[in-house]
Amino acid sequence: MPTLNWIGKEAVIRHHQEVPTRLLDPVPALSCSTGGHDDGNLIVQGDNLHALKALLPRYAGQVKCIYIDPPYNTGNEGWVYNDNVNSPEIRRWLGEVVGKEGETLDRHDRWLCMMYPRLVLLKQFLREDGAIFVSIDDNEVACLRLLMDEVFGVSCFVASNVWQKRYSRENRGAIGDVHEYIVVYAKQPDLFQDVRNRLPIDAKQAAVYKNPNNDPRGRWRGIPMTAQGYRPNQMYEVETPSGKKVQPPEGRCWSTIEAEFLKLKAEGRVYFGKTGTSQPSIIRYLSEVEGFVPWTWWPHEEVGHTDEARKEVQSLFGTQTAFDTPKPTRLLQRVIQIATNPGDLILDSFAGSGTTGHAVLKQNAEDGGNRRFILVEMDEHIARNITAERVRRVAQGYTNAKGERVDGLGGGFQYCRLSAEPLFAPDGQVRGDVTFAQLAEFVWFSETGTGFTATTNSPLLGTHEGRAIYLLYNGILNDLAPDSGNVLTGPVYDALPPHDGPKIIYAAANRMGRRAQREDIIFKQTPYALEG
Repeated sequence: MPTLNWIGKEAVIRHHQEVPTRLLDPVPALSCSTGGHDDGNLIVQGDNLHALKALLPRYAGQVKCIYIDPPYNTGNEGWVYNDNVNSPEIRRWLGEVVGKEGETLDRHDRWLCMMYPRLVLLKQFLREDGAIFVSIDDNEVACLRLLMDEVFGVSCFVASNVWQKRYSRENRGAIGDVHEYIVVYAKQPDLFQDVRNRLPIDAKQAAVYKNPNNDPRGRWRGIPMTAQGYRPNQMYEVETPSGKKVQPPEGRCWSTIEAEFLKLKAEGRVYFGKTGTSQPSIIRYLSEVEGFVPWTWWPHEEVGHTDEARKEVQSLFGTQTAFDTPKPTRLLQRVIQIATNPGDLILDSFAGSGTTGHAVLKQNAEDGGNRRFILVEMDEHIARNITAERVRRVAQGYTNAKGERVDGLGGGFQYCRLSAEPLFAPDGQVRGDVTFAQLAEFVWFSETGTGFTATTNSPLLGTHEGRAIYLLYNGILNDLAPDSGNVLTGPVYDALPPHDGPKIIYAAANRMGRRAQREDIIFKQTPYALEG
């Protein structure tokens, strides 16, 4: 298999493991509650590499759909993100991680250094039936495909969708630029194909279904009853209502065997044209159409264009924002319609203007769903004043640029920042202000590689593959000594919820001696086992 190499690759290939785990610090003043709750939605302000590392203990293996719109690496220094590869944050990161070599990296190498560790982390969030959708243009689509092949696997490629971003001709280049791509990879492509949704039929598509014979079963269209090729059991003579006898056209056969044709005819589901002399068509009723299979051409009439996207943002804020090329809400709704169902979780780690959050709330309002989103935005000003504010306005309602009141879609979110200090202090100890619930998420993820979803009012975090996982920390058994139950002793063990099988117990120390082996206990000392 062809592999992709670039300057700095060796320095960043394991960088995601070296990034310290930080905690999420809620900011109630910037959060949004509609109807008394936030619906499980989350907006995180901070570098998305650190944010993804912080989110993994809670959400690993739980995300149905990832959508990201990373920097396109166009070299346009006037863009709000400065294309990220040249921003102070990324330059500092390259200097610290890649070292002196980073000073000579060209544009594509820097972009790959930025993208690689983020994609490695994103992969860990996906459910087995999940998929990732990545917006990109011609600047980096070739590098992206090779990078995705390396991180996700060549066999995990699903499609490269072409989005028509402009509806008028572009005359500035040698050949006008009117499209972008949305590249799709799935954790398990076969499983994703089984669960992905058909797209709902729209009014234009429904218009071809008519009712010329006043059929009481409603509108329908005729599907020609022929198929390509030659199959002996599908080559038979058909008699029309007028008495005319017809055979399949040359080079084709009927699309069904004769017994099935006669059954359909008896049910009144075969149409021979207005005069009853035409070749047969099978009647398909509009009420039977579940939708259509998505394909790779996404025209602007169906999913919107960049001009529409800019007007959406301007309508929300009343003035021009720093975003010249946001994505239209309809584009993100197309992704959500294909890849998710009510109750699913959507992650966007390059949140920008917050279109993904807007689209999730809009889709929920339209189909009564309860999808949840996680948005990550690096720039504090953008995260507070654009990303979060946009989602707040569409959730609660707002007055648009024309002075018209727009009703809210409902929903809310919790706003978080990344903690200034990581989970572990410089001396390797767990920070003193870390709660039991926060450390429980990290312990569970370290043991299972999955997100922690259980309640945290018990030292028994749960069972995984037959093993019970316990955490003694921060006085979870505060009536027992020593150290408020943080040390594994006989009395402490006797107070733990029982489990008939192997037990992994995280604690500050083990004073059970040989009894631990008899009780089938694997002891792991905090914080040292966690650091490793």
